[in-house]
Amino acid sequence: MKIATSGGKIGGFEMEENYPPYTITDKMLNLATKIMEKIGEANYFESLNRYPELRRKTRIKSIHSSLAIENNQLSLFQVEAVINGKAVIGEQRDIQEVKNAYKAYEELDNVDPYSVDDLKKIQGILTFAIEDDSGKFRNHGEAVYDGNVQIFMAPPHTMVPTLMDNLFNWMNKAKDTVNPLILSSIFHYEFVFIHPFSDGNGRTARLWQTAILAHWKELFKYIPIESIIRKHQEGYYTAIQNCNNAGNSNEFIEFMLEVIDEAVDGMILEQQETTQETTQKTTQKTTQKTTQEKIIDLMKKNPSITQVEMAKILDLTRDGISYNIKALKEKGIIERVGSTKNGIWKMLR
Repeated sequence: MKIATSGGKIGGFEMEENYPPYTITDKMLNLATKIMEKIGEANYFESLNRYPELRRKTRIKSIHSSLAIENNQLSLFQVEAVINGKAVIGEQRDIQEVKNAYKAYEELDNVDPYSVDDLKKIQGILTFAIEDDSGKFRNHGEAVYDGNVQIFMAPPHTMVPTLMDNLFNWMNKAKDTVNPLILSSIFHYEFVFIHPFSDGNGRTARLWQTAILAHWKELFKYIPIESIIRKHQEGYYTAIQNCNNAGNSNEFIEFMLEVIDEAVDGMILEQQETTQETTQKTTQKTTQKTTQEKIIDLMKKNPSITQVEMAKILDLTRDGISYNIKALKEKGIIERVGSTKNGIWKMLR
């Protein structure tokens, strides 16, 4: 297994001069260009800020998916309930993870994605009241097993501070020359490989990639990339394992760019559906208002007019007239004076 730093060997790990080890491929460039063309279409997102319910919906999907990848058992409905402050029946750890994740994602605007100290702060939020060493690098070895077979050995804990400094130093140097879509994917893989914390590494990696992208293009705060990762969870872990074996992050970068592309497509579709639904509601509301104005005009011209007569004139059903008259009464605009047959309509304002 290889770790790219300054050469030599540490703890049995072969060190590489090239850091981090990756190669830009035609597939990466094509995918990055494709994604940038989509997010460059302002009409897809120009009205996004007008839909807080859509932003909140995507945030909840991101949290639920990222936690579900780590075996959190709460459903999407339960996650939303926890975030809304409602009581939920479930494992206390799962509930705490949701609370922590929501707070951490709410901090996206306040972090510097190129600061290792800010990353430690966010990891501390993600694992608050769950791990004793929240926000601190691990002080022990870590390995991943498939049954009794070890499939991955993380770098020794003594190397973690140096490896994390190297990673963030590289990001700070590369951020002006490497496309953020590619840079954030490289970070994601390298972070998971280093495995710097006792817990929450996957959650932190996914959130931090979103942080990098959101500080580049704000709309990435509203794109639930985590949901697509969960959809392709087996491919996610396979790409990581293959990169561990290959000694570079190429396959993972390509995988993540495909994930981001799919997530952008999903967000575009959802935004379009929300816009269409809102337009339909507005149209219905406008139509309703116009009908009520017509009813008021008829009443002003003929205070004795009946609902049957109004229905005939306006080409509406009797129920439709009754519905709108009830609404006008509730608004305090009209009242009926006298009996149904012989009474009149009175304007209150």
